[in-house]
Amino acid sequence: MRKNLFAGGFVLAAFVIALVAFGQRPSPSETPSPSPTSTPGLISTATPTPTPTATLTPTITPNDAGTVAVPTTLISPAPNGSPTPSATPISVQAAALGPSSLGWSERGSPIFKIDQAVITALQQNPAVLTAVEEIKRTKGVIIEIRAQALPHIGPSFTWNWTDPNLRERSNLTTFGGGGGGGGEGAINNLRSDISYNVQVTGSQLIFNYSTFRAIRGTFFQRDSAYFSLRNTIDQTIANVKTQFYQVIVNRELIVVQEESVQLLESQLKDQQNRFEAGTVPRFNVLQAQVQLYNQIPQLIAARNSYRISVLQLAKTLGLDFNPARGNAAPLRVTGDLIYIPRKIDLLAAIEEGKRNRPFLKQQRANVLNAIEQVHVAIGSWLPTINANGGGEWLSSQFNSSFGEVSKGWLTTATGSWPIWDSGNAWGKIQQQRALLSENEIAYDDDVRQVELEIQQASSNLAQNRELIQATEKNVETAEEAVRLAKARLDAGAGTQLDVLNAQVQLTTAQSTRLQALFGYNSSLAEFDRVTGMQSQYSEQFDAIAPHATSRGTYYTGSDVDARGRPKRNVGFQTTTTTTTTSQQPSSK
Repeated sequence: MRKNLFAGGFVLAAFVIALVAFGQRPSPSETPSPSPTSTPGLISTATPTPTPTATLTPTITPNDAGTVAVPTTLISPAPNGSPTPSATPISVQAAALGPSSLGWSERGSPIFKIDQAVITALQQNPAVLTAVEEIKRTKGVIIEIRAQALPHIGPSFTWNWTDPNLRERSNLTTFGGGGGGGGEGAINNLRSDISYNVQVTGSQLIFNYSTFRAIRGTFFQRDSAYFSLRNTIDQTIANVKTQFYQVIVNRELIVVQEESVQLLESQLKDQQNRFEAGTVPRFNVLQAQVQLYNQIPQLIAARNSYRISVLQLAKTLGLDFNPARGNAAPLRVTGDLIYIPRKIDLLAAIEEGKRNRPFLKQQRANVLNAIEQVHVAIGSWLPTINANGGGEWLSSQFNSSFGEVSKGWLTTATGSWPIWDSGNAWGKIQQQRALLSENEIAYDDDVRQVELEIQQASSNLAQNRELIQATEKNVETAEEAVRLAKARLDAGAGTQLDVLNAQVQLTTAQSTRLQALFGYNSSLAEFDRVTGMQSQYSEQFDAIAPHATSRGTYYTGSDVDARGRPKRNVGFQTTTTTTTTSQQPSSK
């Protein structure tokens, strides 16, 4: 009995083993390898008779026969077999990209490092040049207003000729004969036909309160223009850095997308060969096909984004379009996206930003100028005194010779005082006081804006720092996942979907890390701007800085108000109001 039971179990086990053996997938040795080729292959979506090799016919779009080709202008030749992600750093691969990958030629284009790009922008950027010219304009305003308080000297000349016939009289007589009318006519006839008058006079403003305060206001206008220049410089530097890093990341994203397309193309050819060998269904080929053609538009978009970012950087640098270059690149940048951790003390950064930002100092200058304009309006109530003086040379009535001229000195003093102007001066004062209050409110809001920008930049830095740390090992893990998925597929233990998913995850990981590096470096440039830490580039404009800008007048720390006066330390006060209601007894 036991012998029969043992024999039956042995037969059953042999049957199960044979069933499993016949149901296994083909081993790697049974799968035909793709024939060597450097041209992207077509995939036939028709149902062919399995043959040892496949005949590839180049096309671009699906046709009636159901064939689809990979555009050869979008990808580089794929290696034989199933390639794995390249071990060469992405930055090195990006630097080696040629015209076929970039969409234009960079041969002969000027090469810029980040410092060279910043210096070029400061020399040629239109916003910076406009700010410099604004300083020159305000200096002209100072000269114009100051001239009202300085002496004005100038000559004046009058020459007159009168026709003798206009002085002749009908009753001409000699002196002493006849009546008085004849003597007057004789005198008229003796007068010279030519008369002239020469004056050299000067005028001096003795007192005008409005003019003196207006002169002070022009200096604050000049200071405001200078701080506007410094603010424009900081903004330009931040823009150049951000656009520079954008060019680098867009160039490296091209490498990421090209690697993804190449791996998907290789996977597509592998599935085509397996399908023609009869080892996989046609669905695998279509799935790889869809995945590839979903990835190609992303490669096209990456190349276009790179070209657009280069053109935007060229405009910021003030580079003119050169028709001789045609479709070639206007410039080429060299540099890497590196991660240099920086420790941020938020409270210290906010205080540093308040003290350094030209943005606040410019608004302080506007407040001080508004104060002077209030005094200018007050001057409408006060008197104005002027003095004039000079010399005069007057010709003789009877002889036009210069030796017979009469000469002497002239002195005049004038004054005016508007005692009653029906409220004209008061209306001006009210307007200027309102404008002063508006500028003080704007200053307080600008302080809050600086605080907000610094906190935002610090938060963005923290976010991108965490992203970099999170993605630091993710790329290596994703590359290993792709390699293992392909190995499992070749061994018959995995599926094609695993390979495609692993490739998508690798592309996402590489793109996320590059974007994190770009975000960190651009956020760092923005942090330097909002805290006013771009002095290493701004120092070249110190030669045009007014002396007043280096004084304590433009100290904008947290302990002063809009006018620069020390703030009073007023703590939070809580006021409690108690209302007691007493009811009086009613009298009956």
